[in-house]
Amino acid sequence: MFDLTIRNGRVSTHESTFMADIGVIDGRIAAIGPGLAPGREDVDAKGLWVLPGGIDSHCHVEQLSGMGVMCADDFYSATVSAAFGGTTTIVPFAAQHRGMRLPDVIGDYAQRAREKAVIDYGFHLILANPDDTTLAEELPKAIRDGITSLKVFMTYDALRLDDYQMLDVMTVAQREGALVMVHAENHDIIRWIAHRLLDRGHVAPKFHGVAHDALAESEATYRAIALARLIDVPILLVHVSSAESVQMIRDARTLGAQVNAESCPQYLFLKAEDADLPGLEGAKFCCSPPPRDEASQEAVWQGLIDGTLAVYSSDHAPYRFDTGGKLPHGDATTFKQMANGLPGIELRLPLLFSEGVMAGRIGIEQFVALTATNHARMYGMAPRKGFIAVGADADLALWDPERRVQISHTLLHDNVGYTPYEGRWIQGWPVHVFSRGRHIVDHDELHAERGSGRFIARGVPGPLDTSDTARRPRGRQNFLRLVEDQDSLDPR
Repeated sequence: MFDLTIRNGRVSTHESTFMADIGVIDGRIAAIGPGLAPGREDVDAKGLWVLPGGIDSHCHVEQLSGMGVMCADDFYSATVSAAFGGTTTIVPFAAQHRGMRLPDVIGDYAQRAREKAVIDYGFHLILANPDDTTLAEELPKAIRDGITSLKVFMTYDALRLDDYQMLDVMTVAQREGALVMVHAENHDIIRWIAHRLLDRGHVAPKFHGVAHDALAESEATYRAIALARLIDVPILLVHVSSAESVQMIRDARTLGAQVNAESCPQYLFLKAEDADLPGLEGAKFCCSPPPRDEASQEAVWQGLIDGTLAVYSSDHAPYRFDTGGKLPHGDATTFKQMANGLPGIELRLPLLFSEGVMAGRIGIEQFVALTATNHARMYGMAPRKGFIAVGADADLALWDPERRVQISHTLLHDNVGYTPYEGRWIQGWPVHVFSRGRHIVDHDELHAERGSGRFIARGVPGPLDTSDTARRPRGRQNFLRLVEDQDSLDPR
């Protein structure tokens, strides 16, 4: 007998859609087909769409920012919020700050997640202190222990690495089989513009977007791609927002570079003008990079549609609208002092389902790829996560495509207290969510205990496309070997 049977559902994977029942034993999918035997728990999915639970591979949870501001969400509130939005696995960051040792950072985050998370989780590293010990000992060990991705910043005073440091980090990642995530913005462009704006008294939130000009993103994007091509290491450019950056990534991939990229809800559904509000209200729409114009929105949509942008994440960076969050200096907070980031972990999937699938911009199979399957492949969780297949974890979300919801912060389960999508109507909502076969969300009720989520040790990140075209020679793959070979030559 199955522990759980989900019957009469319209099942969608990244490849196909079909009618079937799903049988679950010991938290894994044991059978897929028509007319399966009843389970101890039997769920009728008639009229519902059965999808893999979402994977959010870019979110900030219980993390101290580089400015010293703590996120509003801990591992309990963040994972509860994620679950109600149809997400069953998250990969947040274990953030190293300068002076910290990686084992201490990992141990701290691991303990907090272990005590509080209600869904499964992994970690990326944020690397801010790439000294000799980190690169030679601590980072390789972390990768071998299942944290197979790391993030580097090209901006922010407390976090940014220079190009030399990035090459060092990329070399270790290349050798150990890890993926490097890059926050690509030119620090000095942003600093130069911001300084001149502040000198002229332009302090309102809307000037955050002016300081973070699209050229700061595109220049850093080009430079990150060049560094990655030199080392021949896979990178993922996070939160891509501008038309020029999308095109650069598309061109680099055409050349065979190991470049992947993601975007987020704010670059599809918000615009720069949203931050032009009285007082400090515009801070609720400020993140880095900022939302841009309609042309950039369309470019991001096209990037998701044609595969240039392969994953869709939330970049959930939850800060309350008070002195402990967005506004550290109260009413005197300038755009340069406010905490950058937006909440989005619960609305990530419903927004794309409504405005992508139900609006006809993407198919349901592409939705599955962008929100689950591609994440699993890219971050070394396939085929356990992100798939509806025999042997995969029974991480499933049952969606009601007819349910219309008006977004309100009172509907959500995070600790932020506002949403930049307030008042928007969307169609489609997850009404049942299962994590390893556990029925953790039943309509508006949570049935999951603190600490019931499990750490997922991830394998080597895999390619999204195993075709001959995707695996064509890249032209730089022997560079490090050629450099090393010089050691054997006569120094004269």
